[in-house]
Amino acid sequence: MPTLEELLARSAADHNHVCPRQVLGVRMGMLVAKLFDLPLPQTDKRLLAIVETDGCFADGVAAATGCTVGHRTMRVVDYGKIAVTFIDTKTGLAYRVRPRLDVRQRAEAYAQNERSRWHTMLNAYKVMPDEALLEVQAVQPKFDVGALMSRAGVRVNCDACGEEIINEREVNQNGRVLCRACAAGAYYSANADTLDEVLPVVILDNLPHFTNEQGE
Repeated sequence: MPTLEELLARSAADHNHVCPRQVLGVRMGMLVAKLFDLPLPQTDKRLLAIVETDGCFADGVAAATGCTVGHRTMRVVDYGKIAVTFIDTKTGLAYRVRPRLDVRQRAEAYAQNERSRWHTMLNAYKVMPDEALLEVQAVQPKFDVGALMSRAGVRVNCDACGEEIINEREVNQNGRVLCRACAAGAYYSANADTLDEVLPVVILDNLPHFTNEQGE
């Protein structure tokens, strides 16, 4: 497995900096490699990470584990918490990892005389032993992991809006196949204008002006 500094460099590439939450995400990813005895960052889709917030923390987890939204091996359940549940999709084992509740106070013993509390946390989180930094709990997911991962190439159309649904996310309701937006309500409300009416105006207004070799 790459070193902590190498993984932090990967995480920092998208942020141009390293922050304490990135360090926590990387440290949690490095710990799960030991817990599951898996080579990480992964190149397959065996490990699933469910992070409980977005932002720098999630990028740290991704750098260490190889779990990403794009590979469908990371999910965000936005509890606003610095925590992540790792699931071995082959064995079914699952662990939720979070910082110890008094981690900020503990950090003071590992990084002294820093110029700010932020720097204390940043540097302490890099060197603190796992048992001083993190807490691990065995958990049981309340969902079917196989259904969450779904099958490739399965697609249907919603009987209400007609849009395509992938990854087996359709809902069967009263004999109709519906997308979740139509079945339970969407996270958005539609305006009166349609894309057909709006897009041509937007595109034409923003087109660059080109001339040919004759200046026409």
